[in-house]
Amino acid sequence: MNNSLWTVMAFTMRNKLRSKGFIIMTVVLAVLFVVAGNLPYLIDKLSGGGGVTKVGYAEGQQAQVVEGLQNYYAKLPEPGVELVGIASEEQLKTALENGDVKGYLTFEEDAAAGFPKVTYNSKSAFEGGTSSSLTAALQQVKYDTLLGGAGLTDEQKAQLYAPVMFHTQKVSFTDEKGKTEEEQGIAIVLTYVMIILLFMAVMITGQLIATEITAEKSSRVMEIIVTSVSPLKQMWGKILGTFIVAMLQIVVLVGALAANLTLPHNADTLKSFGFDLGTIDPLLLVYAVFFYLAGFFLYATLFAAVGSIVSRTEDLGQAVMPITLLTLAGFYIAMFGLNQPDSTLMVVCQYIPFFSPFLMFLRIGLTEPAWWEIALSIGILLASILVIGWLSAKIYRVGVLMYGKRPSMKEIVKAMKAYKV
Repeated sequence: MNNSLWTVMAFTMRNKLRSKGFIIMTVVLAVLFVVAGNLPYLIDKLSGGGGVTKVGYAEGQQAQVVEGLQNYYAKLPEPGVELVGIASEEQLKTALENGDVKGYLTFEEDAAAGFPKVTYNSKSAFEGGTSSSLTAALQQVKYDTLLGGAGLTDEQKAQLYAPVMFHTQKVSFTDEKGKTEEEQGIAIVLTYVMIILLFMAVMITGQLIATEITAEKSSRVMEIIVTSVSPLKQMWGKILGTFIVAMLQIVVLVGALAANLTLPHNADTLKSFGFDLGTIDPLLLVYAVFFYLAGFFLYATLFAAVGSIVSRTEDLGQAVMPITLLTLAGFYIAMFGLNQPDSTLMVVCQYIPFFSPFLMFLRIGLTEPAWWEIALSIGILLASILVIGWLSAKIYRVGVLMYGKRPSMKEIVKAMKAYKV
């Protein structure tokens, strides 16, 4: 490579890395990723209610049910609920108001069901964790009460209470063993993260490339630059420089996320949720890197070409709108495909180069497309990058020297012929 290309790359990288806006955005995103990395642990702690929840009941009412609840929670390693007896039903509301209990139980006879109706009264209507715990406990007490006179042995009761062993597994037609439910969950998370990162890269860095080119045109700096650096080297220097900066930013963000996920408290929480980062398929990571790079360069060349034909930054938003709509379409189709990866829409759109970086990777992660589908999609994508890159370079050569109103495609083609580009 000529030194001029490296000069443009270094200049672009230096400007981006020194920009206050870039630094602030990176710091803010890093903080958000750190929070996201600790989210499983926070969810686990918050769902636990922050300790034992005191639940009141009126002494003397439904003694058998209350005793069953107490026995149920006494057997749990972390009960989460503590039953507190209050002298009378009138004092339960006072105890709730004073904060002595988080809520209290009231009972109503129901002869038809053979078990009383139970109401949990609290200051908030949204007591999901405590309500779910009490529901499970009362269901167990009901089983014990109704089965008490059935003459079942302890072994029979244990078999009756044991949950049904049910698992989901993805069938593989190429490997002997398909993906388990946990491996499928990891693939979904990785696919979702990759789609988000690609969307952010296209929208943020693509806009940066187009904005910088347009700003140089509007300030007439471009006229000085083209005297020492060819337009083609300018375009690729800016694209590659911005790409390196974007990769540094992603390394920082993903590093912050990964570092937090591997902390002991988060690793244990992830395992309790059934997520093991060690089950990630290495080939899936290779596809993630490839489609990320392919999608970035495909859209970056488009943004550079559009930025070169706009003379004022005020007109840039309208000019890049078609590219933005293409990116949004690919993103939203991918979000739809997370639930239906084998739908006809996904199968057709995986061959459209503007959508395939999102959709082909999603199908590889969540389903098992045929090898020829992957090869055909990648072939079309690579050919499109070469064609669009070649065309964008030609547009850039004439666009950077065209001022005034934004030229039409007819005017661009005419200028390309005039300059023999």
